[in-house]
Amino acid sequence: MLSYKDQRDAMVRMQIAGRGVRDERVLSAMRQVAREEFVPEDEREFAYEDTPLPIEAGQTISQPYIVAAMVELAEIAPGDRVLEVGGGSGYAAAVISRIADEVYAIERHRELADIAGPRLSRLGFSNVTVRCGDGTAGWPEAAPFDAIVVSAGGPKVPEALKAQLAIGGRLIIPVGNGQQRLIKVTRQGEHEFTTERHAPVNFVPLIGEQGWSPATGAGSRTAASAAKDSLPDMIAAAAEPLPDFEDPAFDALFDRWADRRVVMLGEASHGTHEFYAARAAITRHLIEKHGFTIVAVEADWPDAAAVDRFVRHRPAARGRSRPFQRFPTWMWRNTDMLELYDWMRAHNDGIADLEGRAGFYGLDLYNMRGSIALVLDYLARVDPEAHRVAQERYACLTPWQHDPAVYGRAVLTRSYRDCEQAVIDQCRELLASELEYAGEDDGDDFLDAAQNARLIASAEQYYRVMYYGGAESWNLRDSHMCETLDHLLEARGRDARAIVWAHNSHIGDARRTEMGLVRGEHNLGQLARERFGDQVALIGFGTDHGTVAAASDWDGDMEIKQVRPARAESYERLCHDAGIPRFLLDLGDAERMVLRERLTEARLERFIGVIYRPETERMSHYAQAILPEQFDAYVWFDETRAIVPLGAEHHRENVPDTYPFGL
Repeated sequence: MLSYKDQRDAMVRMQIAGRGVRDERVLSAMRQVAREEFVPEDEREFAYEDTPLPIEAGQTISQPYIVAAMVELAEIAPGDRVLEVGGGSGYAAAVISRIADEVYAIERHRELADIAGPRLSRLGFSNVTVRCGDGTAGWPEAAPFDAIVVSAGGPKVPEALKAQLAIGGRLIIPVGNGQQRLIKVTRQGEHEFTTERHAPVNFVPLIGEQGWSPATGAGSRTAASAAKDSLPDMIAAAAEPLPDFEDPAFDALFDRWADRRVVMLGEASHGTHEFYAARAAITRHLIEKHGFTIVAVEADWPDAAAVDRFVRHRPAARGRSRPFQRFPTWMWRNTDMLELYDWMRAHNDGIADLEGRAGFYGLDLYNMRGSIALVLDYLARVDPEAHRVAQERYACLTPWQHDPAVYGRAVLTRSYRDCEQAVIDQCRELLASELEYAGEDDGDDFLDAAQNARLIASAEQYYRVMYYGGAESWNLRDSHMCETLDHLLEARGRDARAIVWAHNSHIGDARRTEMGLVRGEHNLGQLARERFGDQVALIGFGTDHGTVAAASDWDGDMEIKQVRPARAESYERLCHDAGIPRFLLDLGDAERMVLRERLTEARLERFIGVIYRPETERMSHYAQAILPEQFDAYVWFDETRAIVPLGAEHHRENVPDTYPFGL
């Protein structure tokens, strides 16, 4: 586990400087203040996460980036006298105190003020004074202030605070009823002020004589509940309820994207029935009614090619084993997929031209899972400790994993490095054997051969990157998927159009998630937007609770696991609180621009892959994202259930040679 100092340095580098905060005094102050000292004991492990955290009195400590951005916006400098309204835990006051000479913090909650004052003294922040009181009235006896920073949202800028600014002083405050924006007020003269509007934000309400009343707000609700409930209410108003998958009205909801060249359909897990069934219904509609001919999925090329032979009535391949036999077998061997394969075969049966038939293709790196299996088999025989490290690392091959030490242990283990060349040799042999039957004599030979040639050319890089994992592995994989999509579209003709199935982490624009904003990773959705512009539609999927098919470890047994209800600070919780069981949210509709703007504050989003670990869900399966910029639309199922993998009970007699799921 990284030390708190190392985590703090990483926070400043990635979350704060990485998002554009440039003031070196602010960056230095953020490095100096130990955030773990300002949160409850049971929240300390999350102290350097890019999120607000709960503190005493039912309040929160602000997201580190927001603290840094507000302090920078206030232009605080050495020699300044600063007032902070909404002192909370004392964290923001401590940060400000590393720059300014004097800091005065007012906190409305007696419990918080009584904790923050002694805490700041104990930690050596001797230039901070804390008191309990109405922050909207300011601190007249300590005025004038060079800067005032308000950590709560009011209906307007309190006149008392403006009056306590020095000439040239800056006041930073969130303002708005539900829809808040940061406002910067600068005092230019005795009665002259200028006002600037900045980023949308979401703060707790500013309660006080010149703020919200505890007993008023929207209707009979408090200002706090109005601010909290407004977003779910807006989502409910904008949501389009989803009928049953078999209802033609379900298909019609997705006609608005039928003119795109590429429609990407996501999923929030690799084992949820509703995600598969919804994508299958959309896919059937786009093929049958709108002429799409490519179904490209997050699967290995040779396995998908075996399915393509079945659905397009192509000849069977010599010597091929049954597809999707390696972990995780349930992703493409389940009852929902089998129904789609059968439908595609029946649909294609009436189309004489092979090129006019809808095909099924794999976008993923050639046999990544088979290669990982070889790595694990080899290490289990020669070095059990290296095998344990590799198992842990492969379980975490996700862009939302928050423990970089997992990768560090692998790279720094000498025995792991010593195994590298032998494992890579094994992987290359695997690739060579998979290509042995690439010379089949049918109309798709050239596409198969060309794809295999590309993989051979990059095999050394691929296997070395795959062996060590990390960001480079992710970027190589998604670049490969996008290039494969390009080649498919080119091979199928100028008018070819594609439906892509992949996880939300692949099809949502990485530039609008922690992947791109913090770690510089890219993904298929981002690359597709850069290539196709508004000719690609990115549609994400989400759920609150239910069951999911997943494993606890890489290469582990599939289990049916309970999905925990979404965290309070997540997009999923907003959708759950909207109170509509299943809906489509069109994030590009001009009539929903106000909602889109409200949703642009970064929040947590849940990502469940083939591994699900509910006991560490916050660290293992959540990451920051800006959902309305990540996707063009979002499909919501409040309660979901696990997919059903194919078993002996699904065995069929008298099937064609190309039937991919014989026992």
